[in-house]
Amino acid sequence: MKKNIEKNKYYKFGLYLVVLLLINIVSITLYFRIDLTSNSLYSLSDASVNAVGSLKEPLTINVFFSKNLPSPYNNVERYLHDLLEEYEIKSNKFLNYRFYDVMAKEGDLSEDAEENRKIAHSYGIYPVNVQKIEQDEAKIQKAYMGMVFIHGDIIEKLPAVISTENLEYKITTTIRKMNNKISALINLPEKIKVILVKSSSLQKISKVINLKGLESLNEKIKIIVDNLNRKTYGQLEFINIDPAINSSFNNITSKFERFMLQWPEVKLPSGELIEKGSGIVAIGMEYKGESVQKRLLSKKLGLTSQGLQEEYFIIEDKEIENFINENIDNMININQDIGYLTSNGTLSLKSDVPPQMQMIQQQRQSDLSNFNTLVGSEYNVKEIDLKKEEIPESIDTLIIAGPRENFSDWDLFQIDQFLMKGKSIAFLIDSFNEIQQNNRQQMYGYQQPVYLPVNTGLEKLMGHYGFTINKSYLLDENCYINRDRNNNEMPIYFAPILKNENINHSFDFMENIRQLIAIKISPVEIKEKILKENNINSEKLFSSSDKSWEMKGKINLMPMMIKPPESDKEKKNFPLAYLLEGKFNSYFSDKNVPEKPEKEEGNKDDKNDKEKIEKKDILRSEVKKSDELIRSGKPGKIFIIGSSELIKNNVLDEEGNSPNALFLLNILDYLNNREDIAVMRGKKQRFNPVDDTKPFTRTFVKLLNIGGLPLGFIIFGVFVWLGRNKRRKKIRLLFKDNIKE
Repeated sequence: MKKNIEKNKYYKFGLYLVVLLLINIVSITLYFRIDLTSNSLYSLSDASVNAVGSLKEPLTINVFFSKNLPSPYNNVERYLHDLLEEYEIKSNKFLNYRFYDVMAKEGDLSEDAEENRKIAHSYGIYPVNVQKIEQDEAKIQKAYMGMVFIHGDIIEKLPAVISTENLEYKITTTIRKMNNKISALINLPEKIKVILVKSSSLQKISKVINLKGLESLNEKIKIIVDNLNRKTYGQLEFINIDPAINSSFNNITSKFERFMLQWPEVKLPSGELIEKGSGIVAIGMEYKGESVQKRLLSKKLGLTSQGLQEEYFIIEDKEIENFINENIDNMININQDIGYLTSNGTLSLKSDVPPQMQMIQQQRQSDLSNFNTLVGSEYNVKEIDLKKEEIPESIDTLIIAGPRENFSDWDLFQIDQFLMKGKSIAFLIDSFNEIQQNNRQQMYGYQQPVYLPVNTGLEKLMGHYGFTINKSYLLDENCYINRDRNNNEMPIYFAPILKNENINHSFDFMENIRQLIAIKISPVEIKEKILKENNINSEKLFSSSDKSWEMKGKINLMPMMIKPPESDKEKKNFPLAYLLEGKFNSYFSDKNVPEKPEKEEGNKDDKNDKEKIEKKDILRSEVKKSDELIRSGKPGKIFIIGSSELIKNNVLDEEGNSPNALFLLNILDYLNNREDIAVMRGKKQRFNPVDDTKPFTRTFVKLLNIGGLPLGFIIFGVFVWLGRNKRRKKIRLLFKDNIKE
């Protein structure tokens, strides 16, 4: 019996071991994970699943990562392993990845590590500096932390993956970009021209300026273009132009004149005379009217037999290749188009700082360079001038930011009909035009800017759609606090901080946005009756706190001159941004269609009066057709906020990591029907501000932290002591009789 029992134990142990092994084998292919994080940080978003699910050709991801990295970089590789494993599962076997163990050159290299390092360099992945702590000292260590994506003949890279922050977003957008790029290249209607402009006259002066490599430049660039053609499906065409010979290309070479090299008459020591002349050596690209150019000639100080002299040289092959590669993406427009209105006095996308001042004044608060960088990485920003053109059909979203000039009826008609087509509009409207005083006025003490109400005619269009923007500035006690060197505090009431409890989290893309800041913002009011009649859905995105009020009439934003109202009755919550969705009715449904203004072309005296009249009559007959006016539109979207400061550099950060930048990009994605991208981007926002508490609560928590823990230990000790005494008494009672005996 005992022997049988012992055997059964061994049989059971063996059976359990086999079951455990089978479970592990099955779990390799059939397994599941549970992501318990609040914003699903460790699970793929729908946008990522759709991106890898749409792959039709194999995508290979090579990851070059050094081993034994210090914290926090050691967690990046583990997170990347898990993330790529998720991508592979969702890709229908079209995605595979491989990790290469790469050591920096300063370490002991095995043959495999040395080979991997060479492979990394061939893709343009180089080591980066990371900080590590050893024996209480901060040291710098070199490490490889890069990724390379290979899809067909297209190669993209992430050269430095130093953080898990936003990593899924970077990988997914890279995959989408490669998919779009392949489709765009295959379907190009014409080839992209790579143009080398090289003047033969430069051969004469090349001896004087020690210029080498000019003779072989044609062949060198042709080889670069041929190599790139293997990756771009043969869509590049190389053209070599000598301005002195090819006069038929003057319209092209005129764009390169700014790279002109000029020289005076030079007499060489040998007696040879080089005549005064000029020449160009530059490269450019051209496609469908779009063109870019780059100087190929550079110079440096070199030591010669005659001392330090300027030497000219042709830039490196890699720089030329990068120039062509980077501009292919811009020219074929692989990103979606988004419209930005540049007429009617809106904020300028381009800096108004003169080139000679850009070194002195690198950043201007009013510049939109950060906006350009962030939006330009996601969209192809099309500048729309309503005075010169109509809004293109390829655009689904139009941004109108801070207009100052009047809109004609024809301008309003274009905007109205754009919305009627089921498109989206982002209104970022300023209530006041801030006019700075000139130097003479400042001398007499009038240093404060003047704030004049802005009335552009756009107000009647917005009122018809069901909303208005108040002619006032919102001030809030919950605002940005400026602290000087002496730690003195100055509240900036016109820069309200919009807290979590006043932000609408009903939209998925708003879920992780916990706090925003606004500057010079005006309250927005919606017309419930109009919205209800037209069945328009309105959602308030965020509002001010209960401690806010309006500044109307004479505006003075000097912080020391602003005082909050004494009575709390004058303070209340104000809505600051709305999102409207539905089928809007045209503002022109009960009006005549405005006439399109004629373009002024050429000399008016050269025009035939009869042709002008006939042309005008034809135009009038066309615009009066019933099918020219869309009276009730398809479902569209409108975003409204009473400030254009949202897109300026003083609010947006260049990296796009702030809550304000995330909100702006997410709302543009939502308007452009890319909500899945907005939701994925929102996952990276981990800013969680502490909720406001009452003074009594704060005092109670402080006292609890200071005295609560010691008091808890004392009470616990008392209970333990009482328990032990009780136990002793019980023991004494049990052995009482024995003790007496």
